[in-house]
Amino acid sequence: MEHGDSSIAILGIGTAVPAYRLEQAETSARLMEALKDNADSARWARRIFKQCGVETRYTCEPNLLEPASSCRYFPSLSIESIPSTAERMQTYKRESVPLGLEAARKALADAEVNVSEITHLLTVSCTGQFLPGMDTALVKQLGLSDTVNRIPLQFLGCAAGLKAVCLSKQIAAGQPGAKVLVVCVELCTLHIQPSAEREALFAASFFGDGASSCVIGAADREHKGIFQLGKEHSALLPDSANDMVWELGDYGFDLYLSPSIPKQIAGLIPAEARRLLEGEPDPQLWAIHPGGRGIVEALQDVFGLTDEQTEPSYSVLRHYGNVSSATILFVLDEMRKGLETRRSGAADGIAMAFGPGLTVEMIRIVYVPAVNRQEELLAGKRSV
Repeated sequence: MEHGDSSIAILGIGTAVPAYRLEQAETSARLMEALKDNADSARWARRIFKQCGVETRYTCEPNLLEPASSCRYFPSLSIESIPSTAERMQTYKRESVPLGLEAARKALADAEVNVSEITHLLTVSCTGQFLPGMDTALVKQLGLSDTVNRIPLQFLGCAAGLKAVCLSKQIAAGQPGAKVLVVCVELCTLHIQPSAEREALFAASFFGDGASSCVIGAADREHKGIFQLGKEHSALLPDSANDMVWELGDYGFDLYLSPSIPKQIAGLIPAEARRLLEGEPDPQLWAIHPGGRGIVEALQDVFGLTDEQTEPSYSVLRHYGNVSSATILFVLDEMRKGLETRRSGAADGIAMAFGPGLTVEMIRIVYVPAVNRQEELLAGKRSV
């Protein structure tokens, strides 16, 4: 694997979810009640909720757990009761910072990095905006330096989390001693639309809320299990600009996802992966952003991946849904836990995520198991 500066790694990961859990079966049943006067939409929604691969996910909005008759996000009430974009953004402003703080603190603790060591802060979100932004709130509440370099990545979609990782790797490789804190917060369920249209019901079936964070910098000789970061690749896929559309509306953000996206990705991603791999053997580890069950299935088929290789992606989709930009770090965290449980040795891999454009972000990774200097010293004595 071509690493560039092979010492640059994800040193720690943290994730967080809101307090309210949506059980897929219960949510589907309440939605069916809301659609009782629209039999065709109800049948279609019941099928997509069952088939999308999600069992549970989380929301910051307790109203989404209420009965259909009082849920303001379901298509059973008058238009006057639907939360406006302004109201949804107020909820985002209130809920996003605590969630980002929780994930960031976990990542710092996991990396064993002090806040005084953080030189750059990248904040990522596409589900809400306010100024002064989440970045300034995190600086103050985490106790970061007032001079930390703040880089917000806003409204870039699901691929933005991996874009932040790639950018952080470039920063850390170019500035000795730099340590970058990435914080992704997405409150996707705030944009559920009270509509019986298929596009709105599809989006309502698998998006969830959550935050993820990581610390990126040069790895010490003594570390926990880490992902070294190698060559990255970004591409804007041809003839796909209208396949994934995310626009501001009067009642939240309006999402359109073409049913052809899995087929598009399966047809176009192999060529992009070959450009990144440059003839090297296929990776052992595949951290695939689960933008939907169909995407993971399509890539598993086209690359001939095993169930074990795709399990981290399916597991995150099953338990958290698609958390937009935050999802890829959930996948890497899940992958690392599995590798640690199996006491895996070093393993070569690739991470990839997709977003509007259609855009693909990719990076080579290598899992390196925990290294303890005392263990190294003992191993050295035994070999003498």
